[in-house]
Amino acid sequence: MTLSTEYSNDNKQFVIHVKGKFDFGLVQQFRQSYAELKDGAETVVVDFRETEYIDSCALGMLLNMRKSVGVGEKNFHLVNCRPEIRNILEIARFDKLFHID
Repeated sequence: MTLSTEYSNDNKQFVIHVKGKFDFGLVQQFRQSYAELKDGAETVVVDFRETEYIDSCALGMLLNMRKSVGVGEKNFHLVNCRPEIRNILEIARFDKLFHID
C-alpha cells in the first residue's frame, strides 16, 4: 500500500495514485498527500488504477479530503476504478459527490 502524487504540467490538476489496499493504514499518508495542495489546482483526482481494495475507512478519507480541500472550490474525480471498487462507491452514493470515471 503506497501513495504517490503529481501535478499536471499546468498545475491545474492534482493526482493521488493509490496502490494496493486503500484502508486505515493509509490515513496519515493520504491526509498528508493533499495537505499542501497548491492554490492553482482546480481538480483533485484519485487514481485507483493499481488499487486492489477499499474499505469504509477509505470512504471516510475521501469524504474528509473533499471537506478539507473545499467543497465547491475544486472538482473531485475518482478514476480508473475496478468494477468491484466502482460498485462500492456507487452503493455508498459517492457518484453524487464525486465524478467517477
